[in-house]
Amino acid sequence: MAYQALYRKYRPSNFDEVVGQQPIIQTLKNAIVQNRIAHAYLFCGPRGTGKTSIAKIFAKMLNCEDESNKPCGKCTNCKMVQNGSHPDIIEIDAASNNGVDEVRNLIDKVKYAPMQGKYKVYIIDEVHMMTTGAFNALLKTIEEPPAHVVFILATTEPNKVIPTIISRCQRFDFNKVSQKDIEKRLSIVCKEEKIEIDPEAISLIAQLADGGMRDSLSILDQCIAYCSSNITVDNVREIYGVLTTSDIGKLFEHLYAHEVDALIQQIQECSDKGMDLKRLTSDFITLLKESIILDYSSNSQLVSNTHKEVIEKYLLKSPSPFRFNVLNELMDVFNKYNYASNVLDYLETALLKSISNSYEIKSKTTHDVIEDSDRENKENFAKSSDLSYDLTSEKSEIDKKVPKNSENTGISELETISDVSRETLKEVGNKDSKIILNDEYILQLLVGANKTERKIDTAKMDERNMYLADLEYAKYANSLRNIAIVASGDKYIVVAVRSELEAKEINEMQLTQGFEDFMEQVLGKAKKIFAIDHIQQTRVLEEFKERMIQGTLPEPVDVIISRSNSSDKEKKLSEEEQMIELFPNIEIVND
Repeated sequence: MAYQALYRKYRPSNFDEVVGQQPIIQTLKNAIVQNRIAHAYLFCGPRGTGKTSIAKIFAKMLNCEDESNKPCGKCTNCKMVQNGSHPDIIEIDAASNNGVDEVRNLIDKVKYAPMQGKYKVYIIDEVHMMTTGAFNALLKTIEEPPAHVVFILATTEPNKVIPTIISRCQRFDFNKVSQKDIEKRLSIVCKEEKIEIDPEAISLIAQLADGGMRDSLSILDQCIAYCSSNITVDNVREIYGVLTTSDIGKLFEHLYAHEVDALIQQIQECSDKGMDLKRLTSDFITLLKESIILDYSSNSQLVSNTHKEVIEKYLLKSPSPFRFNVLNELMDVFNKYNYASNVLDYLETALLKSISNSYEIKSKTTHDVIEDSDRENKENFAKSSDLSYDLTSEKSEIDKKVPKNSENTGISELETISDVSRETLKEVGNKDSKIILNDEYILQLLVGANKTERKIDTAKMDERNMYLADLEYAKYANSLRNIAIVASGDKYIVVAVRSELEAKEINEMQLTQGFEDFMEQVLGKAKKIFAIDHIQQTRVLEEFKERMIQGTLPEPVDVIISRSNSSDKEKKLSEEEQMIELFPNIEIVND
């Protein structure tokens, strides 16, 4: 007997053998039990997910002679369906029978009663290939077919099926089969075929199949032909041009060490060997993601032991912000591959860019490049600078220290707005009206800031103008009308304004009344506001760059949130009292 491909040999003969699609299977089973058989079904979804197989099993169930156990697989109808000789189960390939004449021929035969079974079932595969004329010719028949006819339309592109056809069918959307289900099925097939295969090889085949059970069996078939009866993960990688995790680890090692020649040479060697660079990027992203998981949970079961060994050997030597940076660059370039003229150049450029955007971690701090922010500030101050500073690697957490005196905090004539008691601040404020944050303290705030936090705050702060007419928050919203967010931490925001006078007023307001309640209203969390003018902002950014290169950036400051009692008082005031407090000269007249 001629050799039969695995995907044909192991095609499911009943619903229990189908991998995945449980909601669809249960619905069809219930339809049989309750005798609620629709006249037309539309099966749509990715290739290799079981559309045609389930259609055949359903057709077998409709014609099975055993009323208690469908499909029984033993009756005449079941056996005829199984070997493809049932006269009432008609499979039509719409790709080659897509014209009006073919459809009219089909319609002429529909009216005839079944020859063998109870139902005449038409399975039309790749139905989206039919012409508009053919669809229109089929329309009336699909809407009102004879009682003994059931249509099952299968397609990978339901968007190409005309709406009038879709509206006349029960639609079932097939999902990609999960990797876990594919791995389980492949293990069963290998056991049946007496094939020895590594678990890592099964996992890689499942990944390469991308949710298609049929594709996974075809890949396995090819691997068996290459390796006979013993398949390793390296064999699969050789066949499909996929790098090992160790190779990716070495690639990252060159990247972190800034060994550009070795890095580019390794990538070009992979390209010369015909390796799939898109797959390489995807695997690189997965490995970096898993390294971040291990940063948070070193005993996580989400990462395989093989990957853990590679990650611990190559990736965990670098701080997590560096890995995040590489991860962002690879995710960005991955989306560009579809229209890239040369994938190799795109990949090399992305990795070189990730090197240029990083620097050796010193003083337990890291940040993203800020040159763009300087340029934006000079060109247009109204736009907030693209400044961001990420915390250190979670594996070496910063011991945040609270400054104990005015010399250490870096605040001129104010001591500190972050962690000294409000009473002390009021005393200082009474002694001298200059509320100016000096450069050293701003540097401490910037070092402890976070890029993600800044993006979130910038988006939400656009809504602050909604409070300009609010009695309770109008003065806060008005004072922040012309700000640009420079940096954001978990408990504070550094903002820039045009003049030193505006900065003093905002700092005075933070000192005496506090922005915490207003920030909680706008951002969803209480935060302090620290204001600087445009000149100081430019100066601090320049100093930050210089000290970043020298590795002399200060420790981040710990900002403590202490709510102002004055805001609680305001909440208790009536509307009239609030109006009088906001506008002392106003006269309220009762109608």
